[in-house]
Amino acid sequence: MEFLDPVLLARIQFAFTIAFHIVFPGLSIGLAAYLAVLEALWLKTNKKIYLTAFKYWLKIFSIIFGMGVVSGVVMSYQIGTNWSVFSDKTGPILGPLMGYEVLSAFFLEAGFLGVMLFGMDKVGKKLHFFATLMVSIGTLMSAFWILSVNSWMQTPTGYAYNEVGQFIAEDWFEVVFNPSFPYRLAHMTTAAFLSTAFLVGGVAAWHLLKERKEKVKNETARLMFSMAMWMAAIVAPIQLFIGDLHGLNTLEHQPAKVAAMEGNYETQNGAPLILFGIPNDEEERVDYAIEIPKMASFILTHDMDGELVGLDQFAKEDRPNTKWVFYSFRLMVAIGMGMIAIGLFSLFLRWRNKLYDNRFLLKTAVWFAPSGVVATIAGWIVTEVGRQPYTVYGLLRTYDSHSPLDAPAVAASLAIFVIVYILVFGAGIVYTLRLMRVRPGERGELSDEESKVQSAVTLSNRLPHEASDEKGSDEEDKS
Repeated sequence: MEFLDPVLLARIQFAFTIAFHIVFPGLSIGLAAYLAVLEALWLKTNKKIYLTAFKYWLKIFSIIFGMGVVSGVVMSYQIGTNWSVFSDKTGPILGPLMGYEVLSAFFLEAGFLGVMLFGMDKVGKKLHFFATLMVSIGTLMSAFWILSVNSWMQTPTGYAYNEVGQFIAEDWFEVVFNPSFPYRLAHMTTAAFLSTAFLVGGVAAWHLLKERKEKVKNETARLMFSMAMWMAAIVAPIQLFIGDLHGLNTLEHQPAKVAAMEGNYETQNGAPLILFGIPNDEEERVDYAIEIPKMASFILTHDMDGELVGLDQFAKEDRPNTKWVFYSFRLMVAIGMGMIAIGLFSLFLRWRNKLYDNRFLLKTAVWFAPSGVVATIAGWIVTEVGRQPYTVYGLLRTYDSHSPLDAPAVAASLAIFVIVYILVFGAGIVYTLRLMRVRPGERGELSDEESKVQSAVTLSNRLPHEASDEKGSDEEDKS
């Protein structure tokens, strides 16, 4: 039975763990950069509102960063146990790259993380900002090396073979800066920033909606929402441009992946853009297709009658899983277009001076809070499933990369991973959501304006009780 295939089970196990893992490093990259910007603005302006926002997200960042580290440790275990042939053959190239990631990026993050989290009252302001900046740079460097590894697996260059059949580096510059690497790095980095922006914007919008019935303005939430919408308005269109360049690069180096993304079973000139449909691998067509004539050719070749290579040019055993790639790609694109729409709408409302008053925008932002995470996972499904049936594209097949596996053993470890991940990381996510529910300013420094307002509210709430207490005391004295 297919579901008892040990290689398939090992793939599912790796996919499950990496789907959990990729969420946390992506948010860590964005949040670390966001924290660095907030602290820089605080140092420059001396406005406590930036410090309030910084402290609010610092604790959340620490939880997300920790879950990212823990979930990432498991990956090396799985590569060694389930994919030993892959490890052996690619080790001379991928091993040093991962070592560089640990020695440079991770050590940089870990070295300054303690100062960033606990040193604000123990070191100088500039030194603390330097620590925050180093953590942010460390997360970006980590993405650099990891994406270099993955990109080499997608578009391998600069390699040769040694006497035992292992990949070895012939040109390290070509290995690191392989053809797809610049596009993947830019695409993933902007995705991390957008994921963070919509998470921050969603949390801020939730607090703004919550406090619409109250007379006290949540200035910190307004700041966070404004910054998030600026990021959406600026970066989301840039991401569309980068995605187009990435698609053209993928078409050049992995045409089968692009054919699966487009649902293009037949090589043709003037290929239509299929907005949605149901891929039918048996009949090699897309059923119930909603399409725009010639638009796929125009997007990918910049020619209305340009030729697009279809899946018919590849043997069935050399094709990726069309349905997974097709649907995931459309989910990612749909979310991206939604982000662009929200960003543009926020610009219009900002121009009308109604950015914080539009309930539709605020509610939409709340619903879009996890959208960046979903789009990231969908994008990685396109990337990884689209690379199949290879671990190293065109050179090493997946079914030639695994360890001697026993289906019951892999199934048991998969079940254990599912249970442990749901319990451990589920608890972490729930705790993080509880932190997000806390009103900005309740566990850190308040902004100047909020301090005045809160003091007034507190005083007004206390006065009736004090008066009652004084009256009670007078009556006791009289008696």
